[in-house]
Amino acid sequence: MSGIERRLSKAVVGASLLGVLLCATASAQPLPELFQKLKNEVNARSWDEASRTLAALQTEAVKPGNEESLKKLEGPIAFYRGVCEANLGQTHEAIEDFVTFLKIQPHATIDSTAYSKEAVAAFEEAQKVAAERAPSISAAYNEFEPPADRKEADPADKFWADGPVKWILTDPEKAEWSRLTDPNARVAFVERFWSARVALPGASDRTYRQEFERRVAFADLYLAHDPETRGSLTDRGMVFVLLGPPSNARRRALRSEQPSDPSGMSRVETQEASLAMKPGSTQKVPKAGTSGGQASAWARYLSPENRALPVDDDYLEIWSYTVEKLPRGVSFKQVDVHYVTKKGGGKNILQPDTTTRSTLAVAKAAAAPRP
Repeated sequence: MSGIERRLSKAVVGASLLGVLLCATASAQPLPELFQKLKNEVNARSWDEASRTLAALQTEAVKPGNEESLKKLEGPIAFYRGVCEANLGQTHEAIEDFVTFLKIQPHATIDSTAYSKEAVAAFEEAQKVAAERAPSISAAYNEFEPPADRKEADPADKFWADGPVKWILTDPEKAEWSRLTDPNARVAFVERFWSARVALPGASDRTYRQEFERRVAFADLYLAHDPETRGSLTDRGMVFVLLGPPSNARRRALRSEQPSDPSGMSRVETQEASLAMKPGSTQKVPKAGTSGGQASAWARYLSPENRALPVDDDYLEIWSYTVEKLPRGVSFKQVDVHYVTKKGGGKNILQPDTTTRSTLAVAKAAAAPRP
């Protein structure tokens, strides 16, 4: 057994991370070679080289035909990325990636004799965060069931193209729709619109249309920030419809100047407090006199340390998409989408940098009909 294999066997309780990786990589020829290279670089503590190999491994894992491998690699990728980031001084990023790993391997531990003190400290902090953190947007979406009446949310009337479908309408389709005035012609157009996309991939055994409508329903319920605008028509709703739930979401008070500065960061993910208050949520505001786990859980939202920033404050909201969450064709290993809220300046306004623009463009192109 190699040094890195011994370390991994000690780091993970109840599972062999190496075995998972080797099984996952058996189906795609390039992946075993990349993983072996990664092992050698981590063993040699060549963090920059290991980071580049991780990026190559991630890129290869999301190629068509590697879907099952990607599911098995998601945890190991997050673990190795956290180790590399911790040793490169990227502590906050390392903690977030270790949290992602712990969601998949919740009983994992790390051997303090096998890994650097930086990696061990980040991992132990991630354990605390994972224990305290309420369900993420991604976890909430995984459990989400759209209301039974959602089918009537976007009828094929004259307003249909102004709804969330506008995020995926192509320019020729917009032009054609604008010329239609007959109700029957509009109904026929909508049927053709979805029929043209029947070959597009969905998610979790859903068709593309089912996944699209599920994202819209979730965004309408959880991402609206005023009663006048549907959640799916906000900036965050648009990103959610095109990219799905982020790998993680967080807020930072705008008084914090540097993007890497954790001061002002909320330890509660963006939508956790509102998710807890929604009908059907497992976490409710406890009644007076409530004791036990329910009151304790809700206290996390109200405590000064963990409370999400009030919506009237100025803050930056960040949705991070790691490579396994990004559409095929995106060359970045992580995309951070930023939204700004300022008094008098709007809420959750998208800050479209070059990376975000190109990622959304790829996602929209992927939603176009197959030629």
